[in-house]
Amino acid sequence: MRVAVLGGHGKTGRAVCSGLADRGVEAVPLGRADWDDLSSAVAGCEAAYVIAPNLHPDEPAYVASALVALSGAGVARVGYHSVASPYAPAMPHHLGKAVSEDLVRRSGLDWTILQPGAYLQNLDLTGPLDLPYSPDVPFGFLDLADLGRAAAVVLTEAGHGGATYELATRVATVRELADEAGVPVRQVPDPGTHPWLSAMFAYYDDHGLPVGTRVLAMLLGRQESPGTR
Repeated sequence: MRVAVLGGHGKTGRAVCSGLADRGVEAVPLGRADWDDLSSAVAGCEAAYVIAPNLHPDEPAYVASALVALSGAGVARVGYHSVASPYAPAMPHHLGKAVSEDLVRRSGLDWTILQPGAYLQNLDLTGPLDLPYSPDVPFGFLDLADLGRAAAVVLTEAGHGGATYELATRVATVRELADEAGVPVRQVPDPGTHPWLSAMFAYYDDHGLPVGTRVLAMLLGRQESPGTR
């Protein structure tokens, strides 16, 4: 089996390629250099996983182009990399993923949507941690390796067509993770690097990003520990 991974050279794509390789599946990582002739690049693949670039200014257009190429090349199975809480109006880039989810659902392909929580790997816990949002709000954190494993499962096993799965490895606050790592954490002002990030930080400050852990445990056949929920 061959699976195309659109956006396969970034950290998310590499995790998905690794998860596929662990199951003996040939991953075909594709990037922007392949975009001009994407139908040819995905030819011969039985499935594809679609990852848009971070903060893409028009993710629905990106996803629509990918779906056209997949359909034209005869790729019948697609996994779409969305986000937890895609329908949160306060976060514009989340809403872009919500619109893209609708496109995937109406694509005519056999689809599965994954909605990952915040990556554990986005936090540098090797030293003092500065956050532009509260360290005391709840998150469902996802390990990148678990994302890759889950993507590989839904792309290669039967029974996941038409499903939407929220994914988290564990539930914690950033302060709890920092305490476990033995490093201090403090909240600092938003650096204002991107308006969509500022909107996300403001949302996090009020609500965090809660995601349950049971769906991932089910997909990976794990017994949950008492500390997860």
